[in-house]
Amino acid sequence: MANGMVSKTVFRLIAAAALSLATFGQHAPRMTPVPGDALELVTGQVRSVDTKAGRDAKAQLLTHARDSYNLRSAARGYDLKVTFQVNSGGQTEYDGTWEMEDVFDPRQGLRWTAKAASGYTVTQISSKSGYYREGTSNTVPLRLQEARAALFDPIPPAASVANGLIRTSTATFKGVPLTCVLLSSRGSTATGTAGRSWEETEACIDPRSGLLQVQSQVPGRYYSYDYSNAPQLGGHILPRKVTVTEAGKVVSEISVESLKRLPAADSALFVPTAEMKQGEPAIQMAGAQKLLLDSALGPLASSVTSRPVCVFGLVTSSGQLVEAHSLQPSDPNSPAAVDAAKRMNFFSPTRPGARHQQHFVFIIERFPASQAVEEREAGAGR
Repeated sequence: MANGMVSKTVFRLIAAAALSLATFGQHAPRMTPVPGDALELVTGQVRSVDTKAGRDAKAQLLTHARDSYNLRSAARGYDLKVTFQVNSGGQTEYDGTWEMEDVFDPRQGLRWTAKAASGYTVTQISSKSGYYREGTSNTVPLRLQEARAALFDPIPPAASVANGLIRTSTATFKGVPLTCVLLSSRGSTATGTAGRSWEETEACIDPRSGLLQVQSQVPGRYYSYDYSNAPQLGGHILPRKVTVTEAGKVVSEISVESLKRLPAADSALFVPTAEMKQGEPAIQMAGAQKLLLDSALGPLASSVTSRPVCVFGLVTSSGQLVEAHSLQPSDPNSPAAVDAAKRMNFFSPTRPGARHQQHFVFIIERFPASQAVEEREAGAGR
């Protein structure tokens, strides 16, 4: 695909850690169903939540689940130790064993460190005196940001949910009845879809415990949570393990090794080194973005069924897309989708005085589905 073709593609963007994409209006083409996956729990009937009482109830369910991970809101010091094992098959950087530690003191701030057996290290300090970092590079690798997102920020904030489309369904996971909440922008094609739509973010929660069980920002990528012998701090509960899968393959297994109350942390931990003071402030890991675009063949007519491919990657503070790979690798259009994503320009200037940011991006590119594919999938749905 030529560079000029990318600039001619049609896309819409929503910059949030939460909701999905706006569609192209009433004339948007149909999309094939999301691929089957053992962790795709919403496969049957889904109902829209239209009343204020219903929307408030679902927002409260999401907020309660989100608050469980917000350890710092307890205003208690803690020492959290985590390990994770990355096995991406070379699709992302730094496969192998990782170690991560967070030390938080409400009076002094947060210091977190991480290191990979394959050679990456980072230390970041957030304190009253500022934001500091030192390490192998100015970028936090995709799998490291993923581990932090899965443990501390897996659910959209209430403000991001307020004006979007909310749908809901029930499911069972490991014998436990769940409430699944599907989020997308108003006007999305998800309104009349049976099962999950491509543009919906999915969160499945145990309504009895209020704990998140399965989360998926896009089809093909899932977090599943295990609370066996779950570590706790006050009223906050972390999972003992989070398993990250892509296209049915486990790519990262995150384990919380310990979470201990810390009455007072060593003040020396929050003193920046000379190298930190001279370098750039600590990078800010911002929320994810989703893009919806048509292939280089041009906008698809409403009479055409499209077959999406989602590309997942990390946008650095300089606007570079790195570690990009397809979440539907067996689809024949995957190489073209990844190539198109890599040719896009993601640069966005940083406001004066603001910290540089990096964020995940999910690019859902729609390709015309062949007649054979359409007939096969129509037959499977009978």
